[in-house]
Amino acid sequence: MPNELAGRLEPVVAEAVAAAGFDLDALDVQQAGRRKLVKVVVDGEHGVELDQIAEISRTVSAALDEYEHLIEGAYTLEVTSPGLDRPLTTPRHWRRAKYRLVRVTPVDGSPYVGRVGDAGPESVRILVDGNIRDLRYADVDTAVVEVEFKQPPAGDLKLLDSDGRGENEESAGPKEEPR
Repeated sequence: MPNELAGRLEPVVAEAVAAAGFDLDALDVQQAGRRKLVKVVVDGEHGVELDQIAEISRTVSAALDEYEHLIEGAYTLEVTSPGLDRPLTTPRHWRRAKYRLVRVTPVDGSPYVGRVGDAGPESVRILVDGNIRDLRYADVDTAVVEVEFKQPPAGDLKLLDSDGRGENEESAGPKEEPR
């Protein structure tokens, strides 16, 4: 029943999240005693800050209040951003992971770590052991961001920026300002 309820609430929640300028990443409804827990995971092109989470929470809460007949009873709303362990499953996830290290487990072959470049509709550029390769999303079983405690090597970023693909000029990476 909670999954069915999540399906009915999704258009309402997605519209409220979009109105706040963000993307609905996931919606889950669980029974928690007499109450329901409505968990909303949101993301944005540049991540989501705590103040923005609070604003989205107010927007989603107001939208859910208009559809309280769907929820039928008390609920707790939890709005959060995706954690680092969120799998990269859509081109949007890959775009937002640009320049990050990711652990890729391909459908066929051994897992490896690479740095994300430009993400297109069907594939992503990835730097693996100094070589640029195109990785089709269909060839990925799982991919998750690796935690890094230092800045990416400038040489890696330069390779990713000058790889010739140039699909998305806006996200081509940091540009050096003339002095």
